[in-house]
Amino acid sequence: MQLGLHALGIGAGADRAVIDAVAAAADDCGFATLWAGEHVVMVDRSTSRYPYSDDGVIAVPAQADWLDPMVALGFAAAASSRIAVATGVLLLPEHNPVIVAKQAASLDRLSGGRLILGVGVGWSREEFDALGVPFEHRAARTAEYVAAMRTLWRDDLASFDGQFVGFDSIRVNPKPVRERTIPIVVGGNSDPALRRAATWADGWYGFNLDGVAAVRERVGVLERLCAELGRDRGELRLAVALRSPHVDDVGGLAELGVDELVLVEAPPEDPDAVAAWVSSLAEQWIQ
Repeated sequence: MQLGLHALGIGAGADRAVIDAVAAAADDCGFATLWAGEHVVMVDRSTSRYPYSDDGVIAVPAQADWLDPMVALGFAAAASSRIAVATGVLLLPEHNPVIVAKQAASLDRLSGGRLILGVGVGWSREEFDALGVPFEHRAARTAEYVAAMRTLWRDDLASFDGQFVGFDSIRVNPKPVRERTIPIVVGGNSDPALRRAATWADGWYGFNLDGVAAVRERVGVLERLCAELGRDRGELRLAVALRSPHVDDVGGLAELGVDELVLVEAPPEDPDAVAAWVSSLAEQWIQ
């Protein structure tokens, strides 16, 4: 099983020198993927429930620096040569899909085909309101945006006619490196998120799950949904981040068919301390 690192874009992970150091060290130490999440907007007092904590409150302070993940991962890709870079996750319905398709293909091209596009539907109504995007029907919007982006990546002359996006005979270049597509991973732990993964995604990113038992239960639901939809679960790449991971969890996750364990960690503020920090994680986790 591979090991990923979700450490970029927030707080100390928003510093250019730290990003460079993390990317280079993780590349050298054998990590599979560098992940960076997204929030365009944070608010001091939210009425929206954060779905990945027991108290419904996100742990990141509203005042913290939080980089755009595509920009942060662009710098990470430039500072490395092998490691994949992944949005974990991009809140796709908040964006124009034609622009995201071009940004993603550009990053994929410049990184040599290393981008994984993790997407989610979002949970903060305040964020959608600030961006002028309807909070309702965001799941349907996300699915349609994914279909539109895949059309733009695949076709030289692309047309799409949907409820939320439409274009006729347009050219969007460059194209992605790997057969004109980019792997799209669905983030989220809910049944609807798993159904999205089973229906149209290339993988699933389960976030802040409470141990191997919780992963087992969610993977079971995903397998049932794939069976209902006539899809081979083995086609999906599974990545999970645990709330309190332990080295002993690796074997159990591997038995469940999990491809990547993602460590969610805050890097040191001092760039000179990063290499030792990453090396310590690698010594502990990479078998």
